Amino acid sequence: MLLEEVYNNAQIVYSGRHLTTVNEFTDQLPALRPELLIEVAYRIIKTMDLTIDKIVTEEDKGAPLATAISIFTGIPLAMARWYPYSLDDITTHKVNLQSEYFEGSLYLNGICHGDRVAIIDDTLSTGGTAISLVESIRHFGGEVTGIFCAVEKVQQNGRNHVLEKTGITVNSTLKISIDKNKVTIVKE
Repeated sequence: MLLEEVYNNAQIVYSGRHLTTVNEFTDQLPALRPELLIEVAYRIIKTMDLTIDKIVTEEDKGAPLATAISIFTGIPLAMARWYPYSLDDITTHKVNLQSEYFEGSLYLNGICHGDRVAIIDDTLSTGGTAISLVESIRHFGGEVTGIFCAVEKVQQNGRNHVLEKTGITVNSTLKISIDKNKVTIVKE
C-alpha cells in the first residue's frame, strides 16, 4: 500500500506543540502522485455512506483528498475557508478553530438546513478541525453522518476528543504513532 510506504519514509519535525510528519500525502513533499491520492480516496469511499448531500473539508491539507472523493462519488463539496466572503447572498458561519498547527477561524458556506454531510480530512491529530467543522455544520441545521480521515495520529487522542465533544466516532484508514526518530504504523 502506497500510504503506508509514504509514512514509513516520512520526515519528522516539531510543529511547535507536537511532533508531526512531512510527507508526500499531506504536504506534497515530494509532489503527490495521483495513484497515491486515488488509493487513499477509494479506501475512504469504501467506508462511507454515500447517501449524503455534501462533503465538507477545510481548504488546507484535506482539500486534495476531499476533492478526489467528490469527483469519484459525484457528491458536491463545500470547503471551509480561512477567510470570509463579503457577499450579501452568501450565508457563512464563522467557527473558532484550535488544531495541531493553527489557532484562528474557519468560515463555512454551502451547507443547507437538512443536509446530510460527511467530513473528510487528511489527518486526525488533536481533533480540533473536525470539532470545528461539526459545530459549523450543525449551526446550519445539517447532520454530520461521519468523519473520515486518511491518517490518525493516535498519541494525540483526537479520536476521543472528537467523540466527547460531538458524539461522532472518527473513521480512519491508517493509524500512526510518531516519536522523534520514526513513524510507527499502529496495527489494530
